[in-house]
Amino acid sequence: MTRLLTNHICTMTELREPHKVLERSGGKPVAILKNSQLVGYLVPEEATGKGQHRYATREEVMESLRRRRAVNQPVLDYLKDK
Repeated sequence: MTRLLTNHICTMTELREPHKVLERSGGKPVAILKNSQLVGYLVPEEATGKGQHRYATREEVMESLRRRRAVNQPVLDYLKDK
């Protein structure tokens, strides 16, 4: 069974009136189901981040890599043999 990433769901039939689906969800993403199978997600504009996006600096990327080294190293060692 597929794990849904939201608590709000709707069927393809309910999408005939998408404004009602969005109102009912309260601005949260909605999982769309067809025959009890996940088809996709409907994400309202207010659910997306409205903050300013920016590029990470080289120093921020390198610091993140250093922090994650212990977690990533076993995977890198495994892939080295492949």
